[in-house]
Amino acid sequence: MSSVLFDVPGPKARVRHGIAAVVGIAAVVALLAYVGYRFYDSGQFEPRMWEWLQYETIQIQLLEKIGATLRAFALGAVLALLFGAVFAAGRLSEHAFWRAPSNVVVEFFRAIPLLIMMFLFYYGLPTVGIKMSPFAAVVLALMLYNGSVLAEIFRAGVKSLPRGQAEAAYALGMRKTQVMVLVLLPQALRAMLPTIISQLVVLLKDTALGFIITYEELLYYARYLGSQAQFGRPLVPLTIVVAGIYIAMCLLLTWLATYLEKRNRRNKRVIELENKDAENVVLANSATGV
Repeated sequence: MSSVLFDVPGPKARVRHGIAAVVGIAAVVALLAYVGYRFYDSGQFEPRMWEWLQYETIQIQLLEKIGATLRAFALGAVLALLFGAVFAAGRLSEHAFWRAPSNVVVEFFRAIPLLIMMFLFYYGLPTVGIKMSPFAAVVLALMLYNGSVLAEIFRAGVKSLPRGQAEAAYALGMRKTQVMVLVLLPQALRAMLPTIISQLVVLLKDTALGFIITYEELLYYARYLGSQAQFGRPLVPLTIVVAGIYIAMCLLLTWLATYLEKRNRRNKRVIELENKDAENVVLANSATGV
């Protein structure tokens, strides 16, 4: 039993892999336990370090900063998806005057680090007379960087489809736009959905970089609150809470993707069953001469 890339492990190899997995998990658990103990020993879990959570004003402001994070994510995600779709279509074009500029734009913005783009938009553009708010700078940078990555994902997804799909559509008299929108994209999106959601999770986490250019989102507020002496400078408790919030938002986004994928599979299965039932009815009618 073997594949092209590797041999299927035998009984002894599976035992070794199991032992390695157990040792690795034990090492990770031990490291986390040690870190937790050091936090406990330094007083990070004492009640006075968590008193800030009891203040209603802080709770409201924390929710507002979560809302600011989600606003930047939502707008950045929508614009990145549109940007990716447009430039993926440009890269797939048969005309060089569309394909060449699209390739340059995608490769250019995909190669620039996201933080540098934020700095350029917020601190660099005012030197040439273009002033941009922190929110606009964050959203624009998220759109350009993640949109460039999504453009490559879309292009690769469409190119992965069998050529017969497009050829059959052309044989029916469809135009190029109809073939792309009605035939290729719906099939490609099903295959690309996990990758798209993974990139959107990256986009959600990248909103945290906005605190560097003074965008008042979740991490910016946590940094501010963690420096307050009246609460004992609870930087570690705040970091734990903020990390938990980010993990929860990413898990919700992943759950949504899983739900959509399962629903899509269920609908596809229903359509296949309906088509099969229709074929059986036609065959039965043909056999009885109806």
